[in-house]
Amino acid sequence: MSVIASLDDALSAIADGSMLAVPRESSGVPMAATRALIRRGVKRLHLVTLPTSSLQADLLIGAGCVATLETSAVSLGEFGPAPRFTAAILAGSIRMLDATCPALHAQFQAAEKGVPFMPLRGLIGSDVLAQRDDWKVIDNPFGNNDPIVLLPALKPDVALFHAPFADRFGNVFIGTQRELVVMAHAARKTVVTVEKIYDGDLLRDPVLAAGTLPGFYVEAVALAPRGAWPLPLPDHYMIDGTHMAEYARLAATPEGFAQYLDRYVYEKVAA
Repeated sequence: MSVIASLDDALSAIADGSMLAVPRESSGVPMAATRALIRRGVKRLHLVTLPTSSLQADLLIGAGCVATLETSAVSLGEFGPAPRFTAAILAGSIRMLDATCPALHAQFQAAEKGVPFMPLRGLIGSDVLAQRDDWKVIDNPFGNNDPIVLLPALKPDVALFHAPFADRFGNVFIGTQRELVVMAHAARKTVVTVEKIYDGDLLRDPVLAAGTLPGFYVEAVALAPRGAWPLPLPDHYMIDGTHMAEYARLAATPEGFAQYLDRYVYEKVAA
């Protein structure tokens, strides 16, 4: 059965108040889907990044879509701080759950394995641990005076990412971006946008099958050519540095951010 849907229909799985998992800025960020969510006016998201984010989180926060953010970093990288994220933190308008990259990966792996928590070292004594009441320190039951941190499993309502292509059975080619598999395993539903639809069955292709997420993990696939723009899609196109610089300049103020939304989100300007 085909799982191919329109972009808006595919995104209907993401309701107000959902826990939404998204990938890091270089692993296939679903920017066309992000703009569509903003146009729809989604609210109160618990946004979880695996493990960092850039333009995507900043846009969703600035547009008022996010109530809680769980991440290890949000930055525009060489284009500077993420201005709407920074403004929200200073204003206290979102709930911030600071994490680390290993911690977020471990929490997704716990959900993937169907266990309630995952132990992790390296957090004890850190300011991050001091701010997370939901992370617990216990004594290692197999050792003496050996404390270890337990991290609760993260099971998102929806995982959302962009990929090069998928077939009509919902099998999605992700290549070497293996963290996308963990996201899909952990989430209750997975929605994917793709550059194109593959004519055939990816799991029957001996070259492509190893880099394919099986369709039984995928709720819906939507066609969105250049759907990661202005961010990169590995092996397909680079980041649009000119656009990112424009975003950083405009989003530095609420008025400039509103202009950006009018120009590039609500007007549905093509990449």
